[in-house]
Amino acid sequence: MAEYDTISKHLIQTYPADFVRFTLGRADVEIRAILDPEIPRVETRLTDSLIRVWIDGEEVLVHTEFQTTDSRDTPMPIRMASYIIRLIEYYGLPVYSHVIYLRPDAGRRDEGLYLQKHPDYPVVVRYKVIRLNEIDGQDIVEGDHPGLLPFAPLMKRPAGMTSEEWLRQCIRRTDAVSLAQAEKANFLGGLAVLSGLAYDPNTITSIISQEGLMDAIMRESSFAQYLKELGVKQGIEQGIQESIREALAVRFDAGVAGQFADRIAVIDDLQRLKQLLHAAVQVNNLAAFQRVLDAEA
Repeated sequence: MAEYDTISKHLIQTYPADFVRFTLGRADVEIRAILDPEIPRVETRLTDSLIRVWIDGEEVLVHTEFQTTDSRDTPMPIRMASYIIRLIEYYGLPVYSHVIYLRPDAGRRDEGLYLQKHPDYPVVVRYKVIRLNEIDGQDIVEGDHPGLLPFAPLMKRPAGMTSEEWLRQCIRRTDAVSLAQAEKANFLGGLAVLSGLAYDPNTITSIISQEGLMDAIMRESSFAQYLKELGVKQGIEQGIQESIREALAVRFDAGVAGQFADRIAVIDDLQRLKQLLHAAVQVNNLAAFQRVLDAEA
């Protein structure tokens, strides 16, 4: 989705060292250059981020892709294998490749491996999978990698802390970073938009307003329009999601229909939601609806 990609790419280009050290799990790296993400070969391909770094006495490329959902058109392993081979061919350097899944339910089946299983012609391409909801967010909040703070609300919160308390802590820590006013507004605006992948927009805006930050974000952040559009879009999504749940509850057993609530709640593709609503009012039983839901996954 464009808004999340835009913000993620902006942050990784602004704070490349923070992301490289995070993805590699090491501090002993030296940033050499942020490279053009276009791979000029036969068919133009764009990576999300490509950084040349010095590590262990050699230059390597650190390649990162951001994903809000599972890759639907082309499976992620095939996409990553294509990127990796093209980068090796074009730059002639080792490639350290990563995919960062932003949404809590995304990437659960991605093993970080492309495997061609032919016994005589095996092909193996590996990459690192990072699911933000599996990362300890407190380490990021208390650490020295400010470029990662806008992603912290999507990470695992401390035990015993509510999601709203965690979001508030992330916002306060981000606001405490020493930045120029306009840059801080962008920082907080990016956090607000990214948080929409896991939080109700009303919760986000309520906390930001309570912290006295909303005016500055909406006045100075280049992501202000994204915030407005996000609120409208999520309002539409939530309306369709509720209609699907109501249709299933009315037509079938409400308790049994509720088993789909969590899966429906994380779908943010409007076209997919409309298809599911169409199915909810037409299928003959819940098993048929589940087949439609599984087919869309």
